[in-house]
Amino acid sequence: MTAGLALFDTDIGRCGIAWGDHGLLGVQLPEATEARTLSRLAQKAPGAREVAMPDHVRQACDAMAELLRGAARDLTFVAVDMEQVPAFNRSVYDIARTIAPGETLTYGDIATRLGDKLLSRAVGKALGENPFPIVIPCHRVLAANGKTGGFSANGGVATKFRMLAIERARIASHASEDAPMLFDPGLSIAPQRRRR
Repeated sequence: MTAGLALFDTDIGRCGIAWGDHGLLGVQLPEATEARTLSRLAQKAPGAREVAMPDHVRQACDAMAELLRGAARDLTFVAVDMEQVPAFNRSVYDIARTIAPGETLTYGDIATRLGDKLLSRAVGKALGENPFPIVIPCHRVLAANGKTGGFSANGGVATKFRMLAIERARIASHASEDAPMLFDPGLSIAPQRRRR
């Protein structure tokens, strides 16, 4: 299998992307340094090398960057390779991928769609292992009663807040345009400084 990896610029910092013959192998949110971002990405795609992006990968990066600038981009066109992903996680990611920008679900909502509300913790664990953040929008999944739940990316919940603020996310039970936003976009966190 041919596998490549690269960094790309977004409004939240330099993200990473890894790809193979059957789609993306991983997406990495910005770490404290570019070297750390590449290192974390390499764990998702062992053996991948830094190479020029093919057109379909560049299009995926451009769409992710637009989403992180506030455009309501649909990323379902981006192919992901889930061959190494456990079946339960795949089922969680399939549901999470249907959440539109600015919308949210809870862990319990996803568990219910999987057939058992008691799977909420397992849903949270699967989302914490998501190798494709942004493309599979785990940041759009919250705990019950509007609580944020965890977020395993660098910056933790603050990064989740920032991504939701960029998307102008609304409370899940109030889908109308005049529904209250989860977060005040004016309070979003400043972008991390670019470090090498």
